[in-house]
Amino acid sequence: MNPNSSDKLAEDTTMGPVTLLVADLDAMTRYYTDAVPLRTLSATEHTVTLGRNGTPAVILEHAPELRHAAAGSAGLFHTAIVFETQAALAAALYSVARAAPGTFTGSADHLVSEAFYFTDPEGNGVELYWDRARTTWSWAHGQVEMATIYLDPNQYLATHLTEQGQTSPADQTVFGSARVGHVHLSVGDVASARAFYVGTLGFDSTASLGDQALFVSAGGYHHHMAMNVWNSRGAGPRMPTLGLGRVDIEVPGSDALGELQERLSHARVQTRDDGQTVSFDDPWANLIRVRSA
Repeated sequence: MNPNSSDKLAEDTTMGPVTLLVADLDAMTRYYTDAVPLRTLSATEHTVTLGRNGTPAVILEHAPELRHAAAGSAGLFHTAIVFETQAALAAALYSVARAAPGTFTGSADHLVSEAFYFTDPEGNGVELYWDRARTTWSWAHGQVEMATIYLDPNQYLATHLTEQGQTSPADQTVFGSARVGHVHLSVGDVASARAFYVGTLGFDSTASLGDQALFVSAGGYHHHMAMNVWNSRGAGPRMPTLGLGRVDIEVPGSDALGELQERLSHARVQTRDDGQTVSFDDPWANLIRVRSA
């Protein structure tokens, strides 16, 4: 991977916060603060920004005029929040188990990471995870080895939950930073996702499950984004609905942002450019905003 290549996203590219359009702002704020738990970084009458250590992870925008998307629609599969340590992840898992146990949907050891999955009160997927050291990841021909191996949540808590994580799960010293590590989308087909996210945006493909799912990243991460058709094969562009409002991506500087704008222009993707951010829709009308960090 060449960090100076104008057809690739910069190696220091990271994910920014995910914006969710929600019907019940109070209930959703309680879930993401009491259960996950994130902290309220800022709030207005209609918008709440949540995160840890000053870093936004989830932005909730009140949109009571909208309805839930129909089954089979494209949109958000899950927002994945990464924690710095296994103890921090165990504290988060314990917090959700205590505050909202019915939202747990599964867990897995993916070889590169350990993950626990949930569904928030309005049906948005949430992944909480911890990354293993990059030196332990296995790569072959540009593809990273990942798997889905059962991970026992009770055993995980027994092994990694500290007394402080159990008694003060929201304490800053327990969690440290927590940020969006990757975003997983539901799309209509993998070929179009590859053409857009790899061919136009400039991510690298890091793993593929045939015509089922695609994983992409910048800078050798296992994946910053993923797209699957498990619940949405054949889906067309989205209509305005509750759920995913926007995915934010952060690139390191104006040069990287300018190169992306050139690629999008060459591919005739309509963009909105304010000098600091470039916004555009993917083939399923998922709004993407790229910001110069």
